[in-house]
Amino acid sequence: MSSAVRLMALSAAMAAALICGNAHASDYTDIAQLLKNGKSEQALQRADAYLAGNPRDPQMRFLKAVALTNLNRTEDAVATLRQLTEDYPELPEPYNNLAVIYARQGELERARAALENAVRNNPDYAVAHENVGDIHLRLAYQSYAQARAKGGRAANLQPKMKLLQEALQLSSAAGRP
Repeated sequence: MSSAVRLMALSAAMAAALICGNAHASDYTDIAQLLKNGKSEQALQRADAYLAGNPRDPQMRFLKAVALTNLNRTEDAVATLRQLTEDYPELPEPYNNLAVIYARQGELERARAALENAVRNNPDYAVAHENVGDIHLRLAYQSYAQARAKGGRAANLQPKMKLLQEALQLSSAAGRP
């Protein structure tokens, strides 16, 4: 699990615990711990059991999406996150996690659009701001590569591409899109 997704799962669990009180706090905490320990199948089973009685719970649905992502059930994760954005458009986390999935699939424009929604919904959401920057780095690199492929001046493009490539390697090492 990437550090961004893990951070999102843990922060969602903590926020849910604060919002929902102790009755549900242990469910969120337990599932977040299962995710942290790489036990995504168990986390998914627990989330599904919980959601059987509380189908609209946004925090648990988010944790389910994280488990699905970890299990490489990408289509199911995307469907869960999209539904969350429809039901709770004010929440930035589902948009951020959609962006991470889109970026991994090379769908950078979709990732950028999702991140813009996340930042619009919560201008103080630092992770989404960082991810926006990472997406812009990747988009810039693509633009320069296209310019070079179409006969652009290599002497101008090569130094820019080298700097961007170094920045992208730092971004990848940090688990960003």
